[in-house]
Amino acid sequence: MEVEKLLSIITINYNGLRDTCELIESLPADDESLEVIVVDNASVQDEATEIAQHYPHVTVVRSNRNLGFAGGNNLGIQAAHGKYLFFLNNDTIIHQTSDFQHLINRLESDERIGMVCPKIRFTWGNQPIQYAGYSPLSPITLRNKSIGCGEEDYGQYDIPHPTPYAHGAAMMVKREVIEKAGLMPECYFLYYEELDWSETITRSGYEIWYEPACTVFHKESRTTGQQSPLKTYYITRNRLLFAQRNIQGSNKYLTYAYLASVVALRDIIRYTFTGKFDLACAVIKGLIHFIKM
Repeated sequence: MEVEKLLSIITINYNGLRDTCELIESLPADDESLEVIVVDNASVQDEATEIAQHYPHVTVVRSNRNLGFAGGNNLGIQAAHGKYLFFLNNDTIIHQTSDFQHLINRLESDERIGMVCPKIRFTWGNQPIQYAGYSPLSPITLRNKSIGCGEEDYGQYDIPHPTPYAHGAAMMVKREVIEKAGLMPECYFLYYEELDWSETITRSGYEIWYEPACTVFHKESRTTGQQSPLKTYYITRNRLLFAQRNIQGSNKYLTYAYLASVVALRDIIRYTFTGKFDLACAVIKGLIHFIKM
């Protein structure tokens, strides 16, 4: 008799076979209450077949085109059977899979809690903190910070607490939340999806929590690079798109003005004077494409 799945772990692979395999190998292969789903987002090589051959316990979904972060995860949702869905970047590593239960316990502790994120630490150096929750976005400027980012972990952020936003590298959600709030928004393609989804989930009546009893280690930005034209383009376009979708009234237009005339102009000037013309062009393209949208 088939055991009902408690947890579905979903990750996206895009030309990242080595990272994806390292993640899979850090997960239990013999836990019948858990399923691992890899969505291959149109990798250049047929990495889906290779993953399926090496890891027969993994469900592999191959997309014929790159659907972006949200689109890929939404494919994974459609293939998932778990009561809880845990979205993990393929460039993350798990040291203690038993800690997953702490995330589930947090979700089960209150019906109002719909999503939870673990503590996230970088893999390099002394493995400093990347995420211990987020601060709220400031009005107009849309600035916030990842709490504890860059700090050595002395246990200073070991108290669970609500957070306004989930971190896309590692977030667990109740299936019922997705049924009520809907799938991830696919209009972003890359970056800001989890912030927008967090807003939707919050408006649907749920809370998002940070649970430090579970830690995930993140290699960070191996796919797009720390500073690349791809990342620069989508950050520029998508923060304007986020404002369009989530800010109401006159503040929306004040935010447009700030992001376009202050932030984007500053970036264009800075990149131009430092000889990073590809990044300056990426900012301009991001602005133009948002206007066309």
